[in-house]
Amino acid sequence: MKKLIAAALASIALCAHADGLQALETFVKTARTGRADFTQVVTAPARQGQQARTRTSTGSFEFSRPNRFRFDYRKPFAQTIVADGRTLWLHDMDLNQVTARPQSQVLGSTPAAIIAAAPDLSSLRKDFDLANAPDRDGLQWVQATPRVKEGQLTSVKVGFRGNDLSVLEILDSFGQLSVMKFDHLQLNVPVPGGAFDFKPPQGADVVRQ
Repeated sequence: MKKLIAAALASIALCAHADGLQALETFVKTARTGRADFTQVVTAPARQGQQARTRTSTGSFEFSRPNRFRFDYRKPFAQTIVADGRTLWLHDMDLNQVTARPQSQVLGSTPAAIIAAAPDLSSLRKDFDLANAPDRDGLQWVQATPRVKEGQLTSVKVGFRGNDLSVLEILDSFGQLSVMKFDHLQLNVPVPGGAFDFKPPQGADVVRQ
């Protein structure tokens, strides 16, 4: 009986100290669909004689693995980003402009590939060096560093609470830090396929890259 109790306690201890890579692997393997609300705070580096500037956005996020996701920014400006499996669409409603890019050319080394697109960890390792980062703020962290150094993305840190996605921290080559926090996360819930359909609004200026 003592051995059984000791084994159970050891198992609990291992689960309690699961690292970020374990959490990421579990999330990628088991989270086939999901939705959440998000708050994003972008901080631009301070210029000489000026303080750092921040801007805050809020919206919602949905995904269906692999390769389909949708970010709907609502405040302060309406903007939609949709990956339908073939094309990555960005719709700026204030400008009434739509940008379309082949998804296969741009998605692999983006933060969205980590949380919504990649089917498994081995796929992510083709584009990122993955490593555990120290626990912080009650979360387990993974640092993802792009293998291609010429892009605008410098690093991504992903924070998990247990196996649930909690925070993305994105640092770009200009020193700009974007922190996206997820709330009301629901995993493996029905997400209508139509959520990832996008048709440019009539009269919108469409730029294909």
